[in-house]
Parts: sequence; structure tokens; C-alpha cells
Amino acid sequence: MSQRRLYQFALSGHSHRARLMLSLLDLPCAIVDVDLKGGAHKQPDFLALNPFGQVPVLVDGDAVIADSNAILVYLAARYDDSGRWLPRDPLGQAQVQRWLSAAAGPLAFGPAAARISTLFGVPLDMVKAHQIANGLFAVMEQELGRRPFLIGDAPTIADVALYSYTAHAPEGGVSLAPYPNVTAWLKRIACLPGFVPMQASPIAGGAIEQG
Repeated sequence: MSQRRLYQFALSGHSHRARLMLSLLDLPCAIVDVDLKGGAHKQPDFLALNPFGQVPVLVDGDAVIADSNAILVYLAARYDDSGRWLPRDPLGQAQVQRWLSAAAGPLAFGPAAARISTLFGVPLDMVKAHQIANGLFAVMEQELGRRPFLIGDAPTIADVALYSYTAHAPEGGVSLAPYPNVTAWLKRIACLPGFVPMQASPIAGGAIEQG
């Protein structure tokens, strides 16, 4: 078994972005599914890995990394010697960080929140979530009209961070039809060597906690 373990929930976009990055870097990793509905993420053994009680968590030898964006940064910095996925120059790093902030902000509170509410019955102001989602996608649409990926001609962890919940936004009732540049970008990511899709979501009960 690989020394790497990814603790995840299959319907979590946060988990998917970590699993996608591992696959894009061709890094073997054992997948450990966490029973969120059963409260496994609030048990002492899991809280020892992540006191916030959220998935995903990556264990890589002696390193324990919680939070999906932190996992992306870690994997790219440690295993991508080319600097393709996480640029080495200050401007490139700043541009990536801008999108990681968007992933933790409007992506999480817009399309991700709308999807969770629709699929898992979490109470939410859906009008506001849709407004946030469409505001984000409008910006992405404009910027992806200028370049094939979020910060340039090649994909970075910024694209990985934004992909999962954008691709699955329709599961929260957010249409991607008004955003052809975003749709074309999703297709480019899906064509990358090592791409793995995120599991489609049936209507189900239970709460998701993810970071």
C-alpha cells in the first residue's frame, strides 16, 4: 500500500480536487472513504488528523495536510519539479493565490453551497448562492476569453481548485449555458493526461463538511 492516504468523501468537490491533483501528478495514493453521514469525521481518530473535522486530509509519510487548497499547494511544491502547476515567480504565485482565494470564497459560497443545499437538504439562501455563482462565472467567462486557462496558456493548481464545483454547478441548479468559455475550459481540463472525473451526485440525505 502507498505511504500516501487521502481521506475523502466521494461526493465532495474539495476531496475531488485533491484526488485529481494526485492523479495529474501520477502519484499513487490509497483512498480512505470517510463516513460523514455516520459522523466519522467527528471521531477522535479523525480529529487527530484534522481538528476542524473536515475532508479531505492527505497523509504523505510523516506529513499530514488538511484543507484541499493546502493539499494542492503541497503536492505541486513537493512533487512538480517543473514548476508548471505552481509557478516559482512571485507574479505567477500571486495569480494562483488569487484563484485559490476565489475557490475558498465565491466558489464555496456560490455553486458549491447551492449544490450541497440541493443534494443534501442543507438550509440555504439559494437566491444569494446563485447570485454569487453567476458573479464568479461571469468573471471566469471574461478571463477565459483571453487565455485557455485561468492564469495563462498552461493549467496550474488554480484550475484544479476551480474545476470540480464549476463542473458540477448544475447539480445546484446553476446553469453553465451562459458561459461558453467556462464550458470550453472544463473540456480542456477533462482532456488533461491523468484526469479523473468527480462522481455524479444522486439526491441523498446527510451533511457534508469539507475544507
